[in-house]
Amino acid sequence: MIGVMRQVAIRGLNHLVRGESWAQERLRQHAGARLFVEAGWVSLGLAIDDHGFFRECDTSASHDVTVTLPADSAMEALFDREKLFAAVKLGGSAEVAESLAFVFRNLKWDAEGDLAGIVGDIPGRRLAMLGRAALAEIKGGLAKTSGNITEYVVEDSGMLPSGRELAGFGADVNCLSDDVARLEKRISGL
Repeated sequence: MIGVMRQVAIRGLNHLVRGESWAQERLRQHAGARLFVEAGWVSLGLAIDDHGFFRECDTSASHDVTVTLPADSAMEALFDREKLFAAVKLGGSAEVAESLAFVFRNLKWDAEGDLAGIVGDIPGRRLAMLGRAALAEIKGGLAKTSGNITEYVVEDSGMLPSGRELAGFGADVNCLSDDVARLEKRISGL
């Protein structure tokens, strides 16, 4: 199963790179560079070939760059690419890492174009619009669910204090601290 996921990931990356000649050229400059990608419990060794594409390589060999992704990177890639890019950690060769960061930040998937090649222009456009609407609904639903859970945990269950209760507690601690300081001053004056 993991082997299939790796192959799908590599094919997906190469599909995106194939659609952008500038990305191929940028990666071709680093032909032979080896990457170690770690995303939660999945790890993958990649090498950049002479054509600017990725191929799988041994994960135990030395690598020029290490890319560490959060475990939920697949979901982040769908919903919030900027948050994903902010969470990625790159290590190793600065030159290769900078090129990879530039390529991945600027690659865009033309889902509508891919669908149009399979089912035609109009159905491809409509399916892409449907997909974007579905993702927006899922994202909105997740945000509402998260808000409801937060409200339950803070307001209804009493498991966590509310922001108002925390502010009151902080003010009480500050007042107590001031009272202790005044008391210490009075005691030292005796």
